[in-house]
Amino acid sequence: MSTAGKQKRERLTDAQLLMTISICIFVFMYAAAMIFMGGGFLKTQQLFDLLNDNAALIIISCALTIVMIGGGINISVGGVIGLTVMAGALFLNAHSDGGPFSIVLTFLLAVGIGLAFGLLQGFLVSHLEIQPFIVTLAGMFLARGLTTMLSVNPVSVSHSDFSALVKTKIQIAFLGYTAKNGNLIPAKLEIGAVTAVAVVILVYLMLRYTKFGRNIYAIGGNQGSALTLGINVRRTRFYSYLISGLLSGLAGFVFLMHKPAGNASVAMRSEMDAIASSIIGGTLLTGGVGNVIGTFFGTMILATIQKIIALSPLNASWWQDMASGAMLGVFILLQSVVLSQRGRGRMGLPSWLKFRKE
Repeated sequence: MSTAGKQKRERLTDAQLLMTISICIFVFMYAAAMIFMGGGFLKTQQLFDLLNDNAALIIISCALTIVMIGGGINISVGGVIGLTVMAGALFLNAHSDGGPFSIVLTFLLAVGIGLAFGLLQGFLVSHLEIQPFIVTLAGMFLARGLTTMLSVNPVSVSHSDFSALVKTKIQIAFLGYTAKNGNLIPAKLEIGAVTAVAVVILVYLMLRYTKFGRNIYAIGGNQGSALTLGINVRRTRFYSYLISGLLSGLAGFVFLMHKPAGNASVAMRSEMDAIASSIIGGTLLTGGVGNVIGTFFGTMILATIQKIIALSPLNASWWQDMASGAMLGVFILLQSVVLSQRGRGRMGLPSWLKFRKE
């Protein structure tokens, strides 16, 4: 390879390279589904439905990406979603005659719950230096316990204005399809999906172009070097958990707009899906490497796998779990191989995968 070609290749950072791989795999997977499965995959609405159904997951995956880039973890995000959904459903039912103003208050309640968890966990992790896994595990149990305390029974929202908001869809006619009777069926995108895409863009800009974003990468890459550079590690880590909590509360409100009902099992295990989405998108658990655009495509990869299996003869839930686990394992292996070879300046297998001659 020429020197110019090598320099061009090296312009890609580790995060950008892993993100590019994730995008390529998603495009290949979705194209294969269109070719071999046809049906709904040939319609734009199928892609939009993946966004509609996974909007809350996309948002908390962004929250996990911010924390993981800084070398931390937050497994309370799913519990916070469950708590905000239950609290929001109860509040809306208690103020069913409050009109649009009660919806605004519900949004503030959801964001406030998320901020409260972010404040508490951020303080414990950054100032008391307690292990993030322990702190957020306790936060997950606390959120789940509070959810059950609010109500042990499912709660359906009976707020007329909120029901109208739930039914509101953004229609894009030119991306729709023509039904057998000749009518044009426009593609429909929910407000929550638009919110999720906006969150991805805003988080990307924050990580890419702000001082806070650069500090997050520096802390995750090497905390000692970050301290030497004069970065306030405690404050930066605290803000990362605060933003993570804020996004978790927002995700809870988005989830409520998609499924207007609360119960104790809402968003169960979604924190694991969010971590998997971040890793598949190119975020390293060790910190310092990650890209929220890759996280978005990581979420879409998981969603596509689940949709493909749901439409296949192997539609049992355990096949979806096995496929998601296998995909996560493949991406972890891929990250190890790719980053190892970039460090050596050549492509090939890392030493721990090579066959040794006796």
